[in-house]
Amino acid sequence: MAKKILIVDDEPTIIDVVSTRLGTAGYDLIFAADGLEGLENAKKELPDLIVLDVMMPGMDGYQVCEKLRQIPETKNIPVIFLTVLTKEEERKRGIEVGGQA
Repeated sequence: MAKKILIVDDEPTIIDVVSTRLGTAGYDLIFAADGLEGLENAKKELPDLIVLDVMMPGMDGYQVCEKLRQIPETKNIPVIFLTVLTKEEERKRGIEVGGQA
């Protein structure tokens, strides 16, 4: 049985690139276009891994991850954050990635 990966991103191009790589590797893929849909899909599907965009409208990736950690069924699902931000953009936005802002 293939492992399930939930990809949460509001950019269709990013979803296409990530899903092409992971799909050809044999993973079952689940998609969400925003944080709320990602949270709902995580609770419903219980994936083995979540690839989570940092910047999304409404609920950002950090908020989604925080909520996932509060739910017993999803709190231990590994999360990989995906962002196109550079270190300079992170500093300007006050975002802390990798323990440094």
